[in-house]
Amino acid sequence: MQATRQALSNGRWHFQHGPIDIVLQIDGESSACEHALQRAWQRFETVLPELVSDLAALRRPVAELQNHCFQGVVARRMHQAASELAWASPDGFVTPMAAVAGSVAQEVMQALVVPGVDRAYVNNGGDIALHVQHGEWRIGIVSQLAQALATDASSELVTDGHFVIRADMPVRGVATSGWGGRSFSFGVADSVTVLADTAALADVAATLIANAVNVQHPGIQRRPANSLSDDTDLGDRLVTVDVPRLPVALIQGALQLGLDCARGLQARGHLHTAFLCCQGQVAVTPVLECLV
Repeated sequence: MQATRQALSNGRWHFQHGPIDIVLQIDGESSACEHALQRAWQRFETVLPELVSDLAALRRPVAELQNHCFQGVVARRMHQAASELAWASPDGFVTPMAAVAGSVAQEVMQALVVPGVDRAYVNNGGDIALHVQHGEWRIGIVSQLAQALATDASSELVTDGHFVIRADMPVRGVATSGWGGRSFSFGVADSVTVLADTAALADVAATLIANAVNVQHPGIQRRPANSLSDDTDLGDRLVTVDVPRLPVALIQGALQLGLDCARGLQARGHLHTAFLCCQGQVAVTPVLECLV
């Protein structure tokens, strides 16, 4: 299994290696962008083998890893981000895998940041690392994560809103999680989008908040994670596989639980803002002055 890359439209590139599937874009001086792209590709080719060497430990809860020494820098970043936010999980359960997509995006981004590159993004399945030296990035919000993932690549994705990230803002990571996404969720959120200092922190925060958007209802279908995937890090914990139309009061209660989690993370400086969506209902943490 070899890493592959392909040029896309509008100066974008597609990098893929096994389960890692990235789209990136670089703007700036032509020679600087070419140099940055080559650096990013060389680093990308080594990321998956490094992760595989640490994979067994990365699938363990952070509570069992206090004295563990990871070999790779991406694995260490995953462990640090998950450990830092573990308190926000009701039972403290979270594994470093909650940060994998954001941590990989962040690592590739570090190779892209060279003099002459004005702005760049690395989108790893919806978890995004950003660089903004000049200009801005406009990021769309999609409330129905499952529909977005099912959208044909040739079709234009319809967004429900957007936010703008400028150089003077602290946000450099964006992540989205939900029960219909690529990863398992304990909750019923259609989507939770988080803006944070880094992609790794945004990834973990979005996962934990989406888990917190939860409610009990006889129509919600849940199955043990390991019955759906042999290599899951969640063991036999129940994950959501289908959510029927819920009463408005239950939706609002579930969103309030998620909002409480998000506000706690925001109060400790782990995120800047979060957008929570569930069956047409929306909740948003207070928007900090630095994002206005």
